[in-house]
Amino acid sequence: MNLDFSKLDGLVPAVIQDSVTREVLMVGFMNAEAFQRTLETGHATFFSRTHRKLWTKGETSGNRLAVEEIRVDCDHDSLVILARQTGGATCHMGYRSCFFRRLDGDSWREIEPPASK
Repeated sequence: MNLDFSKLDGLVPAVIQDSVTREVLMVGFMNAEAFQRTLETGHATFFSRTHRKLWTKGETSGNRLAVEEIRVDCDHDSLVILARQTGGATCHMGYRSCFFRRLDGDSWREIEPPASK
């Protein structure tokens, strides 16, 4: 379970995918403590680069990510986490996925409606 946290100031990127549809829901960063907490709780926990602290997805919104599988790349410095989403929205803006915009010509266009509450 050795991960290489040396390349990005102690962090590894974690791509979160829906465990059934494989839709990319979000990308976050984990330090060693966030990774350990994810393993212990079974819920995706990240390190906020802005606030410089750990946060578990859904701790305030209820939109949690229950981890079902964790994959590591060949260099042991990036993760793909397959998760079961509860609460309907992964994005803090109320969308199922953080990737709800697509480049259309020279502008970004929303391609899905916000998740219903």
